[in-house]
Amino acid sequence: MTDFDTIIANGLVVNADEQMICDIAIRDGLIVAMGTNLGTAGRIIDASGKIVVPGGIDSHVHISQPSGDGIVMADDFASGTLSAICGGTTTILPFCLQQKGQSLREVLKLYHAEADGKCHADVSFHLIVTDPTPNVLGQELPALVEEGYTSFKVFMTYEGMRLYDDEILATMDCARETGALMMVHCENEDAIRYLIGKHEEQARLEPKYHATTRPQVVEREATHRAISLAEVVDVPVVIVHVSNGAAMQEIRAGKARGRAVVGETCPQYLMLTADDLDMAEWEGAKFVCSPPPRDAESQIACWEGIETGVFDLFSSDHCPFRYDDPHGKLSPEGQKSFRWIPNGIPGVETRLPILFSEGVEKGRIDLQRFVALSSTNHAKLYGLYPRKGVIAVGSDADIVIWDAAKSGPILQSGLHHGADYTPYEGLHVKGWPILSMLRGSVVMEDGEPTGAAPVGQHLARDRSPLVNVARSLQSSLGEGLQQVVR
Repeated sequence: MTDFDTIIANGLVVNADEQMICDIAIRDGLIVAMGTNLGTAGRIIDASGKIVVPGGIDSHVHISQPSGDGIVMADDFASGTLSAICGGTTTILPFCLQQKGQSLREVLKLYHAEADGKCHADVSFHLIVTDPTPNVLGQELPALVEEGYTSFKVFMTYEGMRLYDDEILATMDCARETGALMMVHCENEDAIRYLIGKHEEQARLEPKYHATTRPQVVEREATHRAISLAEVVDVPVVIVHVSNGAAMQEIRAGKARGRAVVGETCPQYLMLTADDLDMAEWEGAKFVCSPPPRDAESQIACWEGIETGVFDLFSSDHCPFRYDDPHGKLSPEGQKSFRWIPNGIPGVETRLPILFSEGVEKGRIDLQRFVALSSTNHAKLYGLYPRKGVIAVGSDADIVIWDAAKSGPILQSGLHHGADYTPYEGLHVKGWPILSMLRGSVVMEDGEPTGAAPVGQHLARDRSPLVNVARSLQSSLGEGLQQVVR
């Protein structure tokens, strides 16, 4: 009889706060021992010369989300989570989008039906609040927070989804009272609608004008306003998918004032620019997302935010649509105007290879910062730590082995998402995940899924420790934030 189910031997084990060469023993889906000469196992995986890290956590993912009449997302939960594990991500946090007039219970029932039994990665849902009625804020959300749905998001843009300032304040107040964590998509909808009107008057309708109708200033202003509204209510806030230096400075300023503000950025703001939307034959539609990619100066600023800690999260904002498809980017309406092109790009599988290659391999961040940005900070912030986000005795055996020497281009033909393109086609990457393990089960090996039946589970989450820090420290929130995410 063997001592353990699996031993991962001889690898460089990296957590957010330390790294060491040691063996990891796994039994019944958990890490049960770390060290050397641990004993026997049903399988011994030799990780000599490789890097062993906690499974990636992507806390900003859209899957099977309603996207307008005739528009269908490219990924369901089967393909989306398969793509995730092949990119070194073993837990995703997708959104459940409330439609106007819909109860949150109804929303969750629909999403669970879509996800249950189909997931190759673990899943934990955020809620998107678009209709903050007294019943939603007074009854449904408090009960759902108690059940482990401990974070929700609001939009300051998109017709039919945006909340006005008084609605945002009321939702933030609900977050404060229930101990939930609030996420905000920051763009000024009124300014965007005005600019869209001006562009339409001048018949400027090509995909490239998506970027000029959503300039940096509308994101910067909304970021300032979101942080200010959070200050009115005295609640922590997560500013998602930040694309530029001006918005980043608002986060930095909020932190300097002692506010509990968390910043998130994404690969598209490091690797793409608005010029990618200016392509012939409507191909720029492939790169339409919100906020849009900016310019080289913004890329530099976002890297600086990653390196200096203004950004605590690196997420994909995976929101996939097929390009050459009447139900995707080239819908009948989408071929007429940028305004109707579905917003979003695929990226859950390429998120971590890009961060490893562009960050670690190019000397911008070290391995421990890579682990923090890709996994540990997400687990801590969203109430999953230490079950997830760390290689430690007692934690889930969600483990990814990286080969830092493996290199090659990102190619659509090698990816596993449901979209028919990648915005990073041809980008050369050095450092790839070669094995992904979810709760002790090897689900990807040598870059390909093992073909095992889906074993992903839905995870109820604890309240964010940032909420508790905010309540206890009040005027010392900046220090408390560092305790949570570093």
